[in-house]
Amino acid sequence: MFRNTYDSDNTVFSPQGRLHQVEYALEAVKQGSAAVGLRSKTHAILLALKRSFGELASYQQKMYRIDDHVGIAIAGLTSDARVLSNFMRQQAMSSRMLFNRPAPVNRLVSAIADKAQVNTQEYGRRPYGVGLLVIGQDKQGPHLYEFSPSGNSYEYYAMSIGARSQSAKTYLEKHYESFMDCTLEELIKHGLHALRETLQQDKELTINNTSIGIIGPGGAHEKDVTPEGDFRILEGEIIEVYLQSMTPKDTGDAPQPAAAPAGEGDEDVQMAD
Repeated sequence: MFRNTYDSDNTVFSPQGRLHQVEYALEAVKQGSAAVGLRSKTHAILLALKRSFGELASYQQKMYRIDDHVGIAIAGLTSDARVLSNFMRQQAMSSRMLFNRPAPVNRLVSAIADKAQVNTQEYGRRPYGVGLLVIGQDKQGPHLYEFSPSGNSYEYYAMSIGARSQSAKTYLEKHYESFMDCTLEELIKHGLHALRETLQQDKELTINNTSIGIIGPGGAHEKDVTPEGDFRILEGEIIEVYLQSMTPKDTGDAPQPAAAPAGEGDEDVQMAD
């Protein structure tokens, strides 16, 4: 993309009816490392690829707990993600204080979508440069939503965002019909296979670069999970058993990863302090 007459402000439409600043924000999401979300009848899960910016740096946090029944995975500007996650936490806390009930998941997603839409219409603001996958549960069961910097939000059976996410979508589209009846272990296995499709050819999923977020009853390899199946993030040694269950690429039915488009990054964008 190149600078043109109509991209200096987010309130100016181009003659083609486009808002270039919003499109640039969507490109920022594509620069973030990948995140994948899936749901079944009983569980909703998130899987994210963490990146380290150097041998001396720790791996970046890709998931945030919003409430007992809601969690998110991010791709894009991490500083923007912190602002939005704090806003969602405030909304969830207000619901518990005022109404003594968990905030409905769709209402939380609509709240941040409305907040993001303001930044696409008012002068002097910029769109948020981060995309979110939101999982939650209510009386109707588990849910999976995608939030976009354009102010749009959609509910999905399965979705991926971030760098090379199209390769993961191809896998999800091929297998999504079987997700609803999957056990937690089978659902995580599908998610790991989809996440693996976003990797560069010489990279592998490890206990250091992979995060798994779960909502729903505890699985066979989990301990001390609440009966309600509150949101929890699995990292480190505990996910080794799930990585071991993956089907090797050369024998599995997962499609080979597509080549990354030129210039597409695989790290989350950082804002300078």
